[in-house]
Amino acid sequence: MAETVVAEVLAELAALEDPKARAVNEKHGDDHGVNLGKLRALAKRLKTQQELARRLWETGDTAARLLAILICRPKAFGRDELDSMLRDARTPKVHDWFVNYVVKKSPHAEELRLAWFADPDPVVASAGWALTTERVAKKPAGLDLAGLLDVIEAQMKDAPDRLQWAMNHCLAQIGIEHADHRTRALAIGERLEVLKDYPTPPGCTSPYAPIWITEMVRRKNEGTTVA
Repeated sequence: MAETVVAEVLAELAALEDPKARAVNEKHGDDHGVNLGKLRALAKRLKTQQELARRLWETGDTAARLLAILICRPKAFGRDELDSMLRDARTPKVHDWFVNYVVKKSPHAEELRLAWFADPDPVVASAGWALTTERVAKKPAGLDLAGLLDVIEAQMKDAPDRLQWAMNHCLAQIGIEHADHRTRALAIGERLEVLKDYPTPPGCTSPYAPIWITEMVRRKNEGTTVA
């Protein structure tokens, strides 16, 4: 990979930098000011380039890493490489995109889910919970849903923010997708009151699990009725 290509892409990212966007992003822990729509347009133009993606990731720059995620080939990464990259993905947006756009598409996803789930690093553990939530929704066979609720009930209240958010998402997904565990999921959410006061914009669903579960189940039932 010619250094000039990497330099040209970094220069293009720098030209997209918007101080106002950076100020908004920094409130959420993300240190970049590139409009994500423009970032996606750049990725669409570059198309899939695995070697360029690796080089952009190595820069450590947040915008460059987001672009790398969009142009990489997820199945080309080895298990240990993904583990190392996840542990190095500290900003929330890079972490979220990496799990959703790369790890979930990898043949190593289940092995990494098990490895990360109980990791002592809460940010790494949050990735394990995100992968578990994916299985709760799409491939629950073999999961101990009652056991997951046990862990959530015991640990979510005092978990660090990003881990707490991931556990709460799993709680909500269990309640939404699995009617036989719904009553308990609702009860846990009501008792722990995690994210109960989270500011929610008009038209959006609250992340407070009892409201989230109830609303999504209502929508699913309405869809079934219409059908």
